[in-house]
Amino acid sequence: MQIGLAQTPFPRSAAEGVAIVKRMIRQAADRHCALICFPESIIPGLRGVGFAVEPYDHAVQASALDDIQAAAREAGIAVILPMEWDDETGLHLVAFVISNTGEVLGYQIKNQIDPDEDQFGYVPGTGRQLFEIDGLTFGIVICHEGWRYPETVRWAAARGAQIVFHPQFTGTVGNPEFYNGAMVCRSAENNIYFASVNYALDGQQVTSSLISPAGERLCSAGSGAEELLVYAIDPTQATQLLASRFQPHLL
Repeated sequence: MQIGLAQTPFPRSAAEGVAIVKRMIRQAADRHCALICFPESIIPGLRGVGFAVEPYDHAVQASALDDIQAAAREAGIAVILPMEWDDETGLHLVAFVISNTGEVLGYQIKNQIDPDEDQFGYVPGTGRQLFEIDGLTFGIVICHEGWRYPETVRWAAARGAQIVFHPQFTGTVGNPEFYNGAMVCRSAENNIYFASVNYALDGQQVTSSLISPAGERLCSAGSGAEELLVYAIDPTQATQLLASRFQPHLL
């Protein structure tokens, strides 16, 4: 299956975020991708990371979701769309999964909130789920979860995920080797693909990357570059061997 990882510019507004997503969807469809994933909270942008972000407006978010559903349907491509989303339990950071017919298959909420995000009042989710597109089983972990809570990746792998997508934002950091190494760990410790999708940022040290089930870095975007990574993965290579051998009752 051919997948796309969209390393995009940070949007200056929700409207610009929609435009970026639609442009990348068209590019991915032209390159025969079956699925494309975007960075964390591409609409309206991620708060607290040094960029101005519009106040939350549910009507704007709902309209954006409708627009991207239509774009997915028109292009015939599935989309992982990270957004802010307010529901009956509160304000969340989520990643919607949209089918190639434009149907919303569900969304994964960010359950492990970064301490720096507490100020924005995000409410964590209460569970995790798997998704399936064209026979590919996958999970989603959002930024901090994949870096600091490897259990979230193992949860998906132990239940049959062949790949885990990791929408994220990682700017200038003092220890980029941790983040780049963590991507490899999440794959090799579970024997699955790990697809980490960052923004295109000035001075970027941690770029979007796809890691194989053996821990090999298959492709990475350039630093600071808007780029669509495209790679044909072989889901049968994701054996989930080490994840399936985990015996939590022996801890």
